Amino acid sequence: MAEHKIKLTWHDGGKPFTYEAYPREHEIVFKDGRQTVTASAAPAYKGDGKHVDPEDMLVAALSSCHMLSFLAICTKKKVTVKSYQDDATGFLENDGEKLWITKVILRPRVDCGADAQTLAHIHHLAHEACFIANSVKTDISVEPR
Repeated sequence: MAEHKIKLTWHDGGKPFTYEAYPREHEIVFKDGRQTVTASAAPAYKGDGKHVDPEDMLVAALSSCHMLSFLAICTKKKVTVKSYQDDATGFLENDGEKLWITKVILRPRVDCGADAQTLAHIHHLAHEACFIANSVKTDISVEPR
């Protein structure tokens, strides 16, 4: 249906190529150069905490996809949304064999005129429609606030 391409670039920066010293910072160019993001490893893995890390980007992708699905469904159901905010959290855990994002909790706060039952139903539909949620084995829960 669609292709989604990025360009990732990393350089050694003249630093020794050892686990302790090599730089983790890299650039990711999205959408044919329209946006560039500097990323790094998480600080626990010797990355620079001022940059996003791959785990952050996964949580952000899940949150963003859920919101976009939610908003699309609301328009079709004639539910007017004034604002949407999410405080999402992802959990990197060791299952005994490997580290992976085992769970993501989305905590959306929606300003609209719909009742709690309607919102819960739309969140369920949005979760089912989210392309990113459908692409990962991570347990994703939605806890509207």
